[in-house]
Amino acid sequence: MVKIAISGILGRMGRTIARLADEDPNVEIVAGIENPDCAHSHSTVGEILGKELNAPIVSDLSEVIDKFDVLIEFSNSTEAALSHLRLLAADKNKKGMAIGTTGFSQDELNEIKELAKDVPVVLAPNMSIGVNLLFKLVQEAARALKDKGYDIEVVEMHHRFKKDAPSGTAVKLVDILKEETGIQNVVYGRHGDYPEGRPKDEIAVFALRGGDVVGEHTVIFAGLGERIELTHKAGSRDIFAKGAIEAAKWVKDKPAGLYDMMDVLDLK
Repeated sequence: MVKIAISGILGRMGRTIARLADEDPNVEIVAGIENPDCAHSHSTVGEILGKELNAPIVSDLSEVIDKFDVLIEFSNSTEAALSHLRLLAADKNKKGMAIGTTGFSQDELNEIKELAKDVPVVLAPNMSIGVNLLFKLVQEAARALKDKGYDIEVVEMHHRFKKDAPSGTAVKLVDILKEETGIQNVVYGRHGDYPEGRPKDEIAVFALRGGDVVGEHTVIFAGLGERIELTHKAGSRDIFAKGAIEAAKWVKDKPAGLYDMMDVLDLK
């Protein structure tokens, strides 16, 4: 049994994680964390789920740090997520953390890497099984097609309410492509004249926003005479929530270190 706390519990992802975690016999929700402006609207997780569950919802993680084994982090603030990780890293019990929050700056990512020396952390911009398989397939395709004349484009689309662009998943895809191809020039959208056509050594990223799209990602390898497209389309937030719960179960009692869903799913 793994005892979890959910940060960002009143958000769309937080509520979904709570619902699915409550259905998992190997998981116990012991607390929810939300920013002070929202935390007062519900006092317990049970109020969200419509059942008797007295796990408190608080705005200060330190109030419940002794209750959980793993913190699932889906707050919409990178600073809030970092402050929670700092607190866990300083805690002598070294609780685990599964971070699904996206939009971290490079400096923030560097701090996460440093703090993970003291606490086990799963950091994943997307926790679905299918998306992480997409990461693996894109890695293999990029490796196979390197220096063979294929142009690479990344297209993603999300709902109108998403806070960051491009998505964390798209950023991860680009990181994989850069690593495997050696191409470091990344452009975001295009505008203007291209007298000599598309530059050869370039990866382009397009972020589309609208409606209630849960999440779609496509990596295009376009050659002369053929095109390869690898696509993942999410139809429900449940897939991300299930992955977050699996990450929480996996990271409990792991040694300190920075992990990702490839570790959780044994795809490396």
